[in-house]
Parts: sequence; C-alpha cells; structure tokens
Amino acid sequence: MNVLIKGGTVINAERSVRADVLCKGGVIADIGEGLKAPRGSTVVDAGGQYVMPGGIDPHTHMQLPFMGTIASDDFYSGTAAGLAGGTTMIIDFVIPNPQQNIMDAYRQWREWAEKSVADYSFHVAITWWDETVHADMETLVREHGVNSFKHFMAYKGAIMADDEILVNSFTRALELGAIVTVHAENGELVYQLQQKLYEQGLTGPEAHPLSRPPEVEAEAANRAIRIAEVLRVPLYVVHNSCRQSLEAITRARNEGQRVFGEVLVGHLLIDDSVYRHKDFDVAAAHVMSPPFREKEHQAALWRGLQSGNLQTTATDHCCFFADQKAAGKDDFRLIPNGTAGIENRMELLWHHGVGTGRLTMNEFVRVTSTNAAQIFNIYPRKGSISVGADADIVVWDPAATKTISVKTHHQNVDYNIFEGMTVTGGASHTISQGNIVYADGKLDVERGAGRYVDRPVFAPYYDALKIQAERARPVSVQR
Repeated sequence: MNVLIKGGTVINAERSVRADVLCKGGVIADIGEGLKAPRGSTVVDAGGQYVMPGGIDPHTHMQLPFMGTIASDDFYSGTAAGLAGGTTMIIDFVIPNPQQNIMDAYRQWREWAEKSVADYSFHVAITWWDETVHADMETLVREHGVNSFKHFMAYKGAIMADDEILVNSFTRALELGAIVTVHAENGELVYQLQQKLYEQGLTGPEAHPLSRPPEVEAEAANRAIRIAEVLRVPLYVVHNSCRQSLEAITRARNEGQRVFGEVLVGHLLIDDSVYRHKDFDVAAAHVMSPPFREKEHQAALWRGLQSGNLQTTATDHCCFFADQKAAGKDDFRLIPNGTAGIENRMELLWHHGVGTGRLTMNEFVRVTSTNAAQIFNIYPRKGSISVGADADIVVWDPAATKTISVKTHHQNVDYNIFEGMTVTGGASHTISQGNIVYADGKLDVERGAGRYVDRPVFAPYYDALKIQAERARPVSVQR
C-alpha cells in the first residue's frame, strides 16, 4: 500500500516543518510540500494535524507468566491496543525462571510474540548466573539482535538478581557492547517490610506502598548506578517513581556517567491515595511495583522529564483481570503486580505535557519515541519522520477529545487506572509498516503482521569504554 499524508505539520524531535509524507513499500519515500500521490495510493488528509513518529513503548509485559497467573493482554491484543493509541512498537521482556536456560526462554517469548500486530523487540532478563548464561548472552547479542539485559533487584526468592549476578552480568554486557537495565528496589528490604506489615495485620492493598517506600527504590538505584560506575557500563533505570531515585540519576549524570532514566505515565499522574480506596477491586487494580507515590514525587518526575534527566516514557503494561487480582484478597503480597496503559500513554502525555506547557511538541516526540530509538540503537529506522525510516507514523489531532474508559478501550482488561480522565489530543490515524491500521476510531490489524526488530550494539562507543576500563585497572607491582 502507498500512503500519502497531505497537509500536516511534521514534528520530529529536532524540528517541525509543514510537509507531505509519502510512504511506499513500508518505508518513508519522500517528504516535502505539494507531493503527488502515485496511482492507487491512499491519501490521508492531515490538515490542521501533526505527523509524528509512531510511539515506542520501551517497557511492556505482554502475556507474562507472573505470580501464579498470566497477564491478560497477549501480544496480539496488547500491540493492537498500542496502535489505537499511536504506539507502533514495543520492547518487551524475556524473563527466564531461575535456572531456566535463557535461550529456551527467549525462544518461548519469540513464539508467543508471533501473533503481534505491530513491531516488537526484547530485553532479556538475567535472573541467575553460570557459564551457560555467560555464553548465551553472546549468542543473543551476535545472532538475535538483543542489545539490552534486564536485572530485577526485587522479588526475593524468585527472579531477584543479587550483587554477584549484577557484577557478572554488567561485566559481560560491557564485553559484548550491550546496555544494562535495572528494576531498582531493594528486594531484601521489601521482603522484610512485607512480612512485618502482614504480621501487624495490614493485609490489604494499603500495605503495598508501605512495603516499598521511596528509600527502598533509591537505595537500589544508587547501588546499581555505582556498580555500573565501577564497571564503566552504561545503565538504564526503568520506571523511576520517586524523587530520590531521580536524584541518584541526576547526580550520576552530572558526574558524567552514562545513565538513562525512564518514567511511567502512571507515576506522573496517579498518587498513592488509590491504595486506600474502600473497594478492594479498585485498590488492587493499582497494585504495581514500584507503587504510586505521594503527590510531591509526581512534581519531581515532571521536572526530571523536562530537564532531560529522565529520557523516556513507558507504561510497564502488564495487566490482570479483577479476578486475578483477587488472589491477594486476604494477603496483599499475593496480588499480581501490574497495570495497563499502552493505549493511553501518548494521549495522556500530550494532554498533561504539551497541553499544560510542560513539554513542547518536539520534546513530546523525543520522550515518546526518539529517545528510546536512540538509546536502544534503532534510530533513525524508528523514532524519526525521515526518508528511509520505517513508515511507523501517527497522525495527531490536537483538537480531538475523549474520556478514557474501560467501556471503550481496546486493552484486554476489565478496568482502566485512568478511568474518567478527559484528554484533548489523540491519534486520528496510525500507520504501521506503511499500512493504515487505525483510522477514525477503528482498528484494522492483521494478526502476525508485527516484525521482530534487531537492535545492534554500539560497538565503537563500547570499544572506547573498554579501553578506558582497561586503563583504569590498578597496576600490579612486583616486589
């Protein structure tokens, strides 16, 4: 399909310009004023609208087996919901069980993802360590286009990576030219606080944020940053939810360390009062980790996004039906952690970011698409309206209004944590691989159309880092 988008304003991270955009064969073929549509083309009238790179959500968990159940959105329904909101690519997570061969886990997730309707890629979690993990990390980098490895510093007794695993994996990632990412919460502290609160009789969702205070997140973020500093490996800290972890990232960046920070749209907009709701189902729906925080942290996170110390926005999309959440009715520790948001991320950020003056339109593109593409080395194929880039495009109507509701969303879950919020600005058309997949409120997707996207390593940059690390090693003195 050839698609000509006419009369819009192209918004990239670096500049905005009035131009038509012609898509041919799944890529952007031409950009300019007064372009003519080839015979048989579909023309999209973008007058009064903005033409932007499709969103990239760098943090999702589709079909995730977790806490004795499986996330309700699979790769088909989850990526379809993303397209309805203007997100054209996800980076999901392969999470091996402890002692599970990581290549076996990778192959399982690739199989699950074959039903995706939008492009996708994977971070791979390192949940244990031996020589097979050391070898398989190289296989993933060299043969499967994986350039990022995830480490859960929480979830003791399950997938938690202790300091020994962190050091081994960070060191190996540097050798291979990959970036490391962390879920920063002190797993031992969380475990001890959970036990103490439960024994005190606090068994409901209100205990969840008490068991994971900001200091627990800040300690782990700072520890991961300092381990990365010693080993000289770049670090990406996912879902920062509090002022203290942002301060650790900002301090490290001011010292010249290569550290990146991600924030979830939910942490920018929702506060911890949701856990004290009288209705268990409502409170449990918001249980995720790290939890939603007091309002002061939201203000700090917006400042981090505005200042550039937080570079990406994500959702940590991992949703469970109310009856799945009910597994923790009498014990908050058993409530499956996770919320939805892939469909609403971009419209919420536009409304509360661009609409309030917190973000410019170019900054909006940067934090919803371009920065993720650059950090994970798929730019300018993704994250850019430029000739030769993938035709993953969202046509954005700044005047569109909607009220977010479980009754109208496409996510496969029976609640929406943004229920009742009214937003101005949204996708009128989403184009994936040059095909119009969402238009005027209707999805038209093909099961399995999504492609796996290889992400090569930054070899020259990492070679320089390895040279610096070698020079920094202590010199042995023979006596």
